[in-house]
Amino acid sequence: MRKKTFAAAALLAAAALTLSACGKEDDAGSPIAVVSGGSDASKVATVLDQPFDKPGLVLTDTHGKKYDLRKETKGHPTLVYFGYTHCPDVCPTTMSNLAVAMKALPKDQQDDLRVVFVTTDPGRDTPAELGKWLKGIDSRFIGLTGDFAKIQAGARSVGIAVEPTKKDKKGKLVSMHGTQVIAFSPKTDAGYVLYSESATVDDYTRDLPKLVEGAKP
Repeated sequence: MRKKTFAAAALLAAAALTLSACGKEDDAGSPIAVVSGGSDASKVATVLDQPFDKPGLVLTDTHGKKYDLRKETKGHPTLVYFGYTHCPDVCPTTMSNLAVAMKALPKDQQDDLRVVFVTTDPGRDTPAELGKWLKGIDSRFIGLTGDFAKIQAGARSVGIAVEPTKKDKKGKLVSMHGTQVIAFSPKTDAGYVLYSESATVDDYTRDLPKLVEGAKP
């Protein structure tokens, strides 16, 4: 496992430079995610020496009900990712990797783990759309949507940059967002490990048993 200890403050400073344009096309017309700046993408896991507080987000889940992130996930190992359902590459790949790795855990650990997908495109990602999309990956995953300003502030509090959805040069709506997965400890409820988009199924499969215990990978 490639990993690095890093200060949370430094990650916050770098957040504004670590954005992914999901669905941006290269010269060959293939959808890709272009990431610029930020920390070295080759480092799969970044262990924080100063963990982040869990965002105080109160949003709407896929059933249309209020979901208090701190309250609902308190004491549970929790993985949080900010992305959107229209992303053709990084978002579905990341969530699929997590789904496969999660299935390798013992049943009791699977039941304990919370995987939360917070949309960065609430204008299109309604509770119903989120629910449909996540059901195709893992129906146990939690999808949240709501006020964009709240979502953006929550993401920034854990060093992840998010920008409003806008049209690209071809008129296609895209969401610019950081592509990190942040792991929160069940012991402290603090975010202490960040995973880059280069994390594979094998990386998560190897680390999840430790993360559900609140241990360092």
